[in-house]
Amino acid sequence: MTAALDIQGLRKSFGQTEIIRGIDLSIGRGERHAIIGPNGAGKSTLFNLITARFPPTSGSVSLHGRNLQGLAPYQINRLGLSRSFQITNIFPKMSVFENVRCALLWAQGYRYSFWNMVSRSRALTEGAEAILDQINLLQRRDLPAGVLSYAEQRALEIGITIAGGADVIMLDEPTAGMSHSETDYIVELIRTVTEGKTLVMVEHDMGVVFGLADRISVLVYGEIIATGKPADVRANARVQEAYLGAALEADH
Repeated sequence: MTAALDIQGLRKSFGQTEIIRGIDLSIGRGERHAIIGPNGAGKSTLFNLITARFPPTSGSVSLHGRNLQGLAPYQINRLGLSRSFQITNIFPKMSVFENVRCALLWAQGYRYSFWNMVSRSRALTEGAEAILDQINLLQRRDLPAGVLSYAEQRALEIGITIAGGADVIMLDEPTAGMSHSETDYIVELIRTVTEGKTLVMVEHDMGVVFGLADRISVLVYGEIIATGKPADVRANARVQEAYLGAALEADH
């Protein structure tokens, strides 16, 4: 397996409190990988370490073989890794179309220039419309993003996440707070837009996890206690004891 993400000996402490306690994990190119675990296990902290929002206490993260140590989040994004957040992160007063167009600027060669009139760029317009069509929001293109439903806002954020052309997509609880129908909509959207890409997601809904993931890692108190195919993780006695039994019961 060729690794898209390779994590070695990763640790993170805040003062005297160790949150991430020595994680080793390799995620293959094109793999859909879910990270699950109880609240407070360190899942979002792990995402923040991978994307350089937090510096690690020790250890390393590599993207396609390149060590990311010392890089800023925007530099990692330009190397092909993009992420969403637990809390929807859009520009609510801008139109749906403008949100996606902003995300396309760097990928289409626009840099820090005051002379480019982006509204005149046919390539930008067509690119943004193609993404909106892919996430089923083309008919909502001119609405302020803040008036979209919750599920539509999450879909828009996924569109923003993929707009830069990243081949590693990280989604932090993409279906949190959704109804069953909204969850089904987002799951199919994720399946479509990450086709051929590497997907890493944190998710609490076990139906989503077992329906999407090729492999699952279980994080408990800052340590990965199991990694494997969904059936193997489901059958793992340690996982059942630490987390999965209660999580599956909660889903029913």
